[in-house]
Amino acid sequence: MVKGILKISQISVKFNLKYSVIAFFLILLFSNSPYLKSESYAVATRHHLATDIGMKVLENGGNAIDSAVAVAFALAVVNPSAGNLGGGGFMLIHLAETNETLSIDYRERAPIKSFEKMFQNDSGKVIKGLSLNSILASGVPGTVSGMFHVSERYGTIKIKNLIKPSIELAKKGFVLSDFQAKNLNKYKQKFSKNKEAKEIFTRPNKFRQGDILVQKNLALTLERIAKNGKEEFYSGKTAKRISNFFKENGGILSIEDLNQYKLRVLDPVCGNYRHYKICSMAPPSSGGIALIQILNILENIDLNKLEHNSEKYLKTLIAAMDYAYKDRADYLGDPDFADVPQELLTSKKYAEGIYQLIKEKKTPSKINVNIIEGEETTHFSIVDKWGNAVSNTYTLNTAYGSGIIPTGTGILMNNEMDDFSSKPGHPNAYGLVGSEANKIEPKKTPLSSMSPVIVFRDNKPYLITGSPGGSTIITSVLQEILNVLDFKMSLEESSEKSRIHFQHLPDILFHEQLNESLIESLKKEKKLIHRKLGEIHSILIKQDIVETFSDKRRPDGKASSVYK
Repeated sequence: MVKGILKISQISVKFNLKYSVIAFFLILLFSNSPYLKSESYAVATRHHLATDIGMKVLENGGNAIDSAVAVAFALAVVNPSAGNLGGGGFMLIHLAETNETLSIDYRERAPIKSFEKMFQNDSGKVIKGLSLNSILASGVPGTVSGMFHVSERYGTIKIKNLIKPSIELAKKGFVLSDFQAKNLNKYKQKFSKNKEAKEIFTRPNKFRQGDILVQKNLALTLERIAKNGKEEFYSGKTAKRISNFFKENGGILSIEDLNQYKLRVLDPVCGNYRHYKICSMAPPSSGGIALIQILNILENIDLNKLEHNSEKYLKTLIAAMDYAYKDRADYLGDPDFADVPQELLTSKKYAEGIYQLIKEKKTPSKINVNIIEGEETTHFSIVDKWGNAVSNTYTLNTAYGSGIIPTGTGILMNNEMDDFSSKPGHPNAYGLVGSEANKIEPKKTPLSSMSPVIVFRDNKPYLITGSPGGSTIITSVLQEILNVLDFKMSLEESSEKSRIHFQHLPDILFHEQLNESLIESLKKEKKLIHRKLGEIHSILIKQDIVETFSDKRRPDGKASSVYK
């Protein structure tokens, strides 16, 4: 168990709560120093109830890992579109006591009976929707395994106590926001194909703001997990209900798959950018490699001399994104099954070569593919009073995963099999194209864009950040890093800036609000589509202030900081 000994001292806190400014200055008024000498901690998540639960754990003496576990289970209840028991993800942990940073791959795995051409017809054509909306769409979930692993090794509070608040939320229900009500209504047809999903997530008319969402079967499942441990999910009553459901409905996910699930503890992918160290996830996430590669390219440019979101600045970002996503498609996959040239792709020399090509206005070749919008992943960032930090991103893939709930479990299952290359060169739901490296194989992990990040300054956590958003995760996190490190923005200022996304294929520039002259100029080279991009949940630790912010692109998020 880890608490940590490196304390964050001489810290004042920037609140994102009502009356925060008044409170902050009252504190300064009655203190004897310009900054309050204190022990501080912070939580930023996609849902205010999950944030409150995470903060309560920290207030009661738990560490960042304890808080993360409690938040993850809470989001499985209050954010069912992405929070989950039936999915998986990646967690980046910094342990202050040992000054160690590690990453946990608790991503979904392909079932034992899966095979390369399982989503193709006899003619070799990919069957539309089969990898997304069918009983075959689910990989073996890893979330429960991941939370138990980190709790047992690095936590200080019994996990049954960390799960308890989520049990109560599922049993008694919670109040739906306007956003959540509309979101559930949007996917009514998806839920209607599964009996239990229909019973829980639809209404004869429509959900409305203020309605109470109760999930009784999920509460019972959480109670069994709290009592019996992770074995309940992977070999117990819950496991049998999941496997029996899949067997009875023509699926391939089996009790053997659940029994044999194993997570991986990996070394994070780290690189240096200017005066900072950037750490993120190694493959099977593409996020760390792509992020380091883009930052390495941009390090050849003095971005401070470019006006933020100017034409020259954006074209520079677009070009760097183009090459990184092309390499993602060509080379990245599960390293247990494919030879991933990580050292090459993250090297400064390789980035310098790409920069020279960009200066010569050379771009990778392209083909056209289709893409759907997606932002239904969820991220949270946590730091405790000892200096331990957690950056976690997990998902069901698209909104509410496959929309399938095995009878009697309350668990929404993922549709992560779509993250494989159903056919090398064929795009997934997010328009991302994969090679042979990401083909379907038994027990293999699909490639992901999830990019939990910890930025270090002077060997201490400085920025803890991440984003949902499918393929847009990498570019959203990139722009948060650039805004904070290069342009010295506050987290709130960074959040307010429009973002762009370009992923090589399709040849489309996605953007938020840009001025008309800039749009007209960019239109000459790219097809442009206006859309909201994934929100950011970040914590920034400076010498004199701990700042936390939950992106307002998603109205239900909340970031809280507390000092004593």
